[in-house]
Amino acid sequence: MTTAKIGIIGGSGLYQMPELQDVEEVAVDTPFGSPSDAFIIGTLEGQRVAFLPRHARGHRFTPTEVPFRANIYAMKLLGVERILSASAVGSLQEQYAPLDMVIPDQFFDRTRARVRESTFFGEGIVAHVAFAHPVCDELGDVLEESCKVADVKTHRRGIYLCMEGPAFSTKAESEVYRSWGMDIIGMTNLQEAKLAREAEICYATLALVTDYDCWHPGHDAVTADSVIEFLNKNVRNAQLIMKDAVKRLGGQERRCKCGSALKHAIFTAPDTWPAATRTKLDAIIKKYAGS
Repeated sequence: MTTAKIGIIGGSGLYQMPELQDVEEVAVDTPFGSPSDAFIIGTLEGQRVAFLPRHARGHRFTPTEVPFRANIYAMKLLGVERILSASAVGSLQEQYAPLDMVIPDQFFDRTRARVRESTFFGEGIVAHVAFAHPVCDELGDVLEESCKVADVKTHRRGIYLCMEGPAFSTKAESEVYRSWGMDIIGMTNLQEAKLAREAEICYATLALVTDYDCWHPGHDAVTADSVIEFLNKNVRNAQLIMKDAVKRLGGQERRCKCGSALKHAIFTAPDTWPAATRTKLDAIIKKYAGS
């Protein structure tokens, strides 16, 4: 299968990377169903990159409907070791203004566990990955440096609250999240981060601020039109940042712990793994099958 060590997941408004060369479209089948769309695999700054639009081209999936497990597992099958994620977010604090970029280092879950699958494990194989630090600091540092190529204000670190959606917050919810100290709010990135950790893939988010949610006196309601307006203004910046990040990552070996996240996480003894589950999870557990 075609291989790419770097994956890019494009969020709302970011459906393509125009600088990709030698492009091929690849459909990937996974034990968890089909990914959001066919992957666009091409060369960017001398590196093979696998690009996937999170909501599919044409924006056809709600945040809840995104096939997160299939998306991340497909990245693993393609050989991806690092995922750069771009995502539209609302701001919960004054200092994060529309058109700013945030590189969050923490997540807070407000999704519904019975609706969204956020683990590959179960069905006879149990794993508990460490998730105190849910994003790859090394990858976050690269994104921070790459933001300098665009004329944008960048914030390194912050808490991304992941809500269920697809409706935006009520004002009461927004005020509570602010009182909790949350920084930005989105609907997708937490599941990606959890699954990437289980798949031993580095993961970091470039969050594009589009609005002040509904708490701000000058923005008492969030509309799709306003979000799209600010997204369109920042999409080109996001593309330039991702391009520079790929250039910086070229030939850089991973020194983080993401690549061994499962080493002490699988609780179930390998000799008791059900054959069907072992096969299903082969791409992420095969190196631990004999340990």
